Amino acid sequence: MNYGYGAPPGGHPGAYPGGFPGQQQDPLFGYFTAVAGQDGQISSEELQACLTQANFSGGYKPFALETCRLMISMLDRDMSGSMGFNEFKELWAVINGWKQHFMSIDKDMSGTVDPQEMTQAISSMGYRLSPQAMNCIIKRYSTQGKITFDDYVACCVRLRTLTDIFRRRDQAQQGVATFQYDDFIQCTLST
Repeated sequence: MNYGYGAPPGGHPGAYPGGFPGQQQDPLFGYFTAVAGQDGQISSEELQACLTQANFSGGYKPFALETCRLMISMLDRDMSGSMGFNEFKELWAVINGWKQHFMSIDKDMSGTVDPQEMTQAISSMGYRLSPQAMNCIIKRYSTQGKITFDDYVACCVRLRTLTDIFRRRDQAQQGVATFQYDDFIQCTLST
């Protein structure tokens, strides 16, 4: 199962305002158009309302607006600050994967995972991080030693986005990249 690596096959999301042929038959398209409204795009506020109405987080607390902003920026290839249908469809699949993964590590079904479970989850997604990097993640995303689904998703979004940015700059695939200061600031603020 893919938990958030790589880009989807196909063209540029949201490139055609009228949609792609066959979109109207997609079950998510009707839902998307109802949420997106006249502009055909979903903002972070609309995404938050959409995910809450769809009870996407289930028994977990609804997504914070900041997490919704992060999710949009992760897939916002046209830098519009909003999400077209193809971006929305990709996000829906990615979040479903993350939810399944979170549920599989939340053994006691408490709606939270502990630092050890989070470390195992990140490792099982293919990320190879030092204990120091994992400690930073745990400190950033846990509250009283527990990570909620919302924080788990925010962490996954940031890891995926930062990894994608790094990979684009690591041309020799050696685990080394060079950033100009301004580029570094833009990269970290976009995640």
